[in-house]
Amino acid sequence: LPKAITAILVGSGLSVAGLLMQTFFRNPLAGPFVLGISSGASFGVALFILGSSLFSGFLMTNSISNWSLPMASSAGAFLVLSAVVIAANKVKNTMSILIIGLMFGSLTAALISILTYFSTAAQIQQFLFWSFGSLGNLSWSELSIFIAVYSIAILATVAVVKPLNSLLLGENYAKSSGVNIKKSRNIILLITSILTGVITAFAGPIAFIGLAVPHIARIIFSTANHKILIPAVLLLGAIVMLICDTISQLPTSEFTLPINAITSLFGAPVVIWLLIRKKQLFV
Repeated sequence: LPKAITAILVGSGLSVAGLLMQTFFRNPLAGPFVLGISSGASFGVALFILGSSLFSGFLMTNSISNWSLPMASSAGAFLVLSAVVIAANKVKNTMSILIIGLMFGSLTAALISILTYFSTAAQIQQFLFWSFGSLGNLSWSELSIFIAVYSIAILATVAVVKPLNSLLLGENYAKSSGVNIKKSRNIILLITSILTGVITAFAGPIAFIGLAVPHIARIIFSTANHKILIPAVLLLGAIVMLICDTISQLPTSEFTLPINAITSLFGAPVVIWLLIRKKQLFV
């Protein structure tokens, strides 16, 4: 049961984050990973696992617990979030923020590569297993924290439904409709960062769900209204992640395939097909 609940939270949360980013940037290829938040979370984990020798004193007084990786991941996500929010307040062009996010992702990837070079084989193996993603490692206490943070972020999306619908027609239209662009931008970035950070912390980096599911929802429901799209992607994201989790279970075997591999096998062809099928992905 905890694994199924985790799959629902991960799938629906990433799908909402992807929808927010695609609308905010008016870019069908935007997603939670583009901002670099997931890369920041991964760097936090890499620093904890691969750089553990630097923190030997800390590890000796605080034994590795179930909270170690989530805490490290959340810290890394928060650092990148802070940098992106500061940058967002300095620039007005949403595409500039998109590029800044990509640069933060490249920077953290480079730092992870450097840490890997100086790490032992055992440390690299541990980090590699985490990077595959997992839905079945949470206890009920961890899951309760996950649910609480997730719920707050999802409820906050209600406050940005009108700005999201207005932003589809451009920032000038949104301003003329009375939307506070700066405030809405910060709220959207914060929601996306919280969802992506907590999901990466508890489940590892999960690819393509946030990118593919919003497009599927637009095709099925033939609408751009976020009053409909947000509940739609919540439902579809949960269903898709549950299906991916089921596929990852190898029959007649106690082993499971990495969930990140399954989501990539699902998401990449879907996105390619959508781009070929329809040049304009926004209804």
